[in-house]
Amino acid sequence: MSVLQSFPRISSSPRVSSSPRVSSSPRISSSPRVSSSPRRRGSRFPTLLLALLLAACSDPVGYTPLPPGSTVLAFGDSVTYGTGAGRGEDYPTRLAARSDWNVINAGIPGDTARGARQRLGGLLRQYEPALVIIELGGNDFLRKRPERDVAEDLAAMIAEVEAFGALPILVAVPRLSLLRASTGTLKDSEIYAQLAEGNSVVLVPDLFSEILSEDELKADEIHPNAAGYQVLADGIADRLRETGLLNR
Repeated sequence: MSVLQSFPRISSSPRVSSSPRVSSSPRISSSPRVSSSPRRRGSRFPTLLLALLLAACSDPVGYTPLPPGSTVLAFGDSVTYGTGAGRGEDYPTRLAARSDWNVINAGIPGDTARGARQRLGGLLRQYEPALVIIELGGNDFLRKRPERDVAEDLAAMIAEVEAFGALPILVAVPRLSLLRASTGTLKDSEIYAQLAEGNSVVLVPDLFSEILSEDELKADEIHPNAAGYQVLADGIADRLRETGLLNR
């Protein structure tokens, strides 16, 4: 049974997006979409019982809690790696402490969505995660790559995670610029809300942008400090709790 099959979804009708609808530009999706026959890995992950439907003010899709000891892949760049803080102060380590999950820090400083796309498959096969938290795009924006190109790379990674049988979680990243970072006016790039809606993916919105807009939470213009990483870990955990994936 695939991991996706282990997370029963409860949907309402009509469907309500888990993130604000962005109508100013077309929906972005990967091509081709996820295979109708996700990768199967025997009985590695237990079948989970159906969760209670989330309240109407929350997401219309609920997941059952991910059990303690489950493997989670934190996939990203220097922000996932923990640049700007000391050893053990990165967000994956702190998320592991809060959740009792086995959180793998797969962050590489300087990585881009384009580069990360090439290494994702090997990590999926190596760790066989139940959940993949994707935090990428900041370095692409700093290098002035077109947002649509970044979105295509992210959509391809979302599709690859789902096809493997894991559940993707997308962390929104601001359209980074040193000027905006220095003035505390960062906002999420719109591509993340579009991707979350177009691919029915859980989104962690606004969190990273807000951290980088607060001087006391950042080590420099593009990296959190130790306090910022704590806020990032707590914010991701709170979002996962809202969806039912985390019950702590």
